[in-house]
Amino acid sequence: MAELNAGELRSLITNIFPELTASVFRLATPGWDSVAIDVDDRLIFKFPRNPGAERALIREAALLGIIRPSLSMTVPDMRIHDGPPIFSSHTKIQGEHLITDDYERLPKAARQRLGDDLARFYAELHGLDGERMRALGAGPIPPWQSPETVRDKALPLLSSDLATYAERVIWDFKALPPDPYGTIYGFFDGHGWNMAFDHAEGRLNGLYDFSDSGFGPLHQEFIYSNFISPDLTSRIVSAYETLTGRRLDRRRIAVLTGFHRLSELAELADDPAHVGAKIDSVAAWAAATARAG
Repeated sequence: MAELNAGELRSLITNIFPELTASVFRLATPGWDSVAIDVDDRLIFKFPRNPGAERALIREAALLGIIRPSLSMTVPDMRIHDGPPIFSSHTKIQGEHLITDDYERLPKAARQRLGDDLARFYAELHGLDGERMRALGAGPIPPWQSPETVRDKALPLLSSDLATYAERVIWDFKALPPDPYGTIYGFFDGHGWNMAFDHAEGRLNGLYDFSDSGFGPLHQEFIYSNFISPDLTSRIVSAYETLTGRRLDRRRIAVLTGFHRLSELAELADDPAHVGAKIDSVAAWAAATARAG
């Protein structure tokens, strides 16, 4: 599927929405699977890059039709337009990404409110009827790289100290028993780049990008907020335990976090545009676990 230029994308949108002809169009942050167009800071249009991404977009819209009315958290009200090419539209959730520096500037009360809001989001999402989600196309989340592949591809890229740390993570990961809560339908993408955060108010306005949602081990759901801060993850986990009565294994979450970052590094080991950032990600988590003792 050839990628369309900005003018072609604008024409496709205004053919269906002629009232937007005089609007301001801008390219949103590029995604792996879709090109996103922001119109008037009010609407988001997503154009899939390939047939696989097209199928994922249709599935995401169907899943959001069930998810959206079931949650306290705001998520996209996505609609599919048949085209050709197929694309989606939804009202933009106002807010910006939340990264580590932003989180560290938040007062304690705002941090706790964020942890509580995300815990409720996960508790409500995990309570959805799994069979209904499967019927709409939800499937298993993609597997990570194997421990053997991680050893072969990731460890040679690390300093000696980081390689020693990584070897411990691999052994700890291999020793983990099956998740005591089994698999659930979850988000599995709860990092700050999928958040619409109001920095002026210190409040999360909503979450987006459910294309990676699916069925996976419950504890894995809680690793992605560690990209923002282990403090946030701790707050989410504590609040989730109170809401659901499930007791979560914090060590398991830490081991999964470490192995996930090594798996991402192994996956992108031959990609010069991204490998440096993945090495930094491994180093950041190694430092965080060292500080935690």
